[in-house]
Amino acid sequence: MESILVTGGAGNIGSALVRVLASRPNTVVVVADNLLTGSADKIRDVPNLIFVKADCNDFDDIASLFYRFHFTHVFHFAAVVGVQRTLANPMLVLRDIAGIENVLRLCKNTGVQRVYYSSSSEVYGEPFEIPQNESTTPLNSRLPYAVVKNVCEVYLRTFQREYGLPYTIFRFFNTYGPRQSEDFVLPRYVQAALRGDPLLVYGDGSQTRTFCYVDDTVEACVKAHESSVFENDVINVGSEDEITIVELARFVIRLADSSSRIEFRPPLVEGDMTRRRPDTAKMRQLLDRPLVKLEDGIRRLLEHYAGQAAAATVTTSR
Repeated sequence: MESILVTGGAGNIGSALVRVLASRPNTVVVVADNLLTGSADKIRDVPNLIFVKADCNDFDDIASLFYRFHFTHVFHFAAVVGVQRTLANPMLVLRDIAGIENVLRLCKNTGVQRVYYSSSSEVYGEPFEIPQNESTTPLNSRLPYAVVKNVCEVYLRTFQREYGLPYTIFRFFNTYGPRQSEDFVLPRYVQAALRGDPLLVYGDGSQTRTFCYVDDTVEACVKAHESSVFENDVINVGSEDEITIVELARFVIRLADSSSRIEFRPPLVEGDMTRRRPDTAKMRQLLDRPLVKLEDGIRRLLEHYAGQAAAATVTTSR
């Protein structure tokens, strides 16, 4: 019998992950989320799930869950997310350090078998090498969000060395899907294209990113959970297919058959790195199959948001 805690389980990746975990036999899944950036609506229809509104950064708020449910595994995905949001709220980001310490102390003291941590591609900063490798690429970002993720990774390694607490770190590269917050680029572009609104590009749009559909991200996490191959290790989770932001905007407009135009804005002051592409050898080993193509993923988003708009129209007309 597994008893799994997913902190931040009402977020984009977390809500998709708990759907898979809760469907497994002999598994109890508990979600702890303070709903700062997540939404309970994302998991309201998930059966066999226990939701508790709780703040991992407050020890007293989270501790009772560990002694009540005696978790075998913990996915610590709770965090303030979004580069611009974290730049605007740096003190809020720093509180996440308390969160990792609280979770690890409780895991150590209650016999948790393994901790999984949601890190980020942001830890790499500006690229020193492409593709960005878990072991050889320097972690050089100075953004508060990235620095905190790096510090949290150090906590995991330290607790393993000092107390023998096993871990796996996931460095996520731009996971997108139907439950992602609308202030991220792909949901924002898709919805703008469906409305015929301009798609905003900051700078000249030459900065590159790779985009990984949430189903692929979640399967990689679950496969890592089912295997000990990458225990006490770091895994890049993302796609290796680079695309510039301006090309992405054009791609979305074409797939949506939209009348939208591209509108260029001044470059962001900070946080918009020039290039991102992960070395995904470990992820490919876990999945052993091709990833969802960007075109197919965008079409799924288009269908999702078009369906939402149609449902809203029917509700309004009643």
